[in-house]
Amino acid sequence: MICIYDKKGFNQLLQLELDSLRGADLSGRELTEANLVQVDLRGANLRGSVLRHADLRLADLSGADLSGADLTGADLTGAKLQDALLTGAILPSSGG
Repeated sequence: MICIYDKKGFNQLLQLELDSLRGADLSGRELTEANLVQVDLRGANLRGSVLRHADLRLADLSGADLSGADLTGADLTGAKLQDALLTGAILPSSGG
């Protein structure tokens, strides 16, 4: 079982009956302010997910589908995005 918490670690945002988030279907999920630091999300379906202000530092999003995802204010520092699909995604601004 996997639990995803907010950045402060107090509020559980999602609980999944999975062993890994690699290739997981998280499409359309509300993950605002999620703590996903160093999480393996290779090949995951995050299409249309709301990841506003999520912490994705050092996360592996290689091959993930982030089409139409809202990444406003998300921290992608050091995240791996090789072959990720970002069509229509709302990306974090580089201006802070």
